[in-house]
Amino acid sequence: MTSSPKTIFFLGATGGCAFATLTQALAAGHTCIALCRDPSKLSAKLSPEQQAQIQLRQGNGHDAEAVRSSLVHPSDPTRLVDHIVSGIGNPVTWDGVLHPDLDVCRKAMAVLLEAIVSLRQEGLTGRPRITAISSTGISDVARDLPIAMIPLYKVVLAPAHRDKRNMEAALFASDEDWTIVRASALTSGEGGKRAIRAGLEDPVARKVESTAIGYTISREDVGRWIFDNVVEGEKKEDGAKWVKRVATITY
Repeated sequence: MTSSPKTIFFLGATGGCAFATLTQALAAGHTCIALCRDPSKLSAKLSPEQQAQIQLRQGNGHDAEAVRSSLVHPSDPTRLVDHIVSGIGNPVTWDGVLHPDLDVCRKAMAVLLEAIVSLRQEGLTGRPRITAISSTGISDVARDLPIAMIPLYKVVLAPAHRDKRNMEAALFASDEDWTIVRASALTSGEGGKRAIRAGLEDPVARKVESTAIGYTISREDVGRWIFDNVVEGEKKEDGAKWVKRVATITY
């Protein structure tokens, strides 16, 4: 049980990275709220004990009222939740052509930021830390992926990455506290077996403070890194280093 429990709102929690953060948060005793189109899909992935700990809400990241209600602290309606983790991404299907939703990330972030502002205008207090899961290959400050992967990222994944870039731009322009986590190519499987390297970029000042260029990282390890370094980050001596910064994580 964590010594300072938080209330954390999750978007896209059925995805591998955000789900891994969610399970870590539940194990640490944090109060978790998850907004899902189909809550049963998330519930089916949780143990009975985990199901008893989480507040599942039906809706999606483009539903302004559902987002607004999920941002209100469940034990104190006068303040906002403590942390927000967004794992929303582009659902891609294959029938001969890639068909991503070209605006899903940008729209969800716009709804989220507008909801926070409107709730503050109504008198709610609080400054939630926003963590958004993104991808390498997006930075316009420095190269953050191996040269061999540039054709895949710049051509095949370009439409999905434009959406991620627009999502990031909305956070950069906001007055909120945020951390963007750009992960290298995602893999499945158990995490915790390989060392994670993290680069640090200040996109507003257009400065790279450290680099980490690699090919892959597991979804499980992305979620674990987010929990350890961002959700629980203020417990660490350098906990503020990721505020208003981009983390590039890879093996």
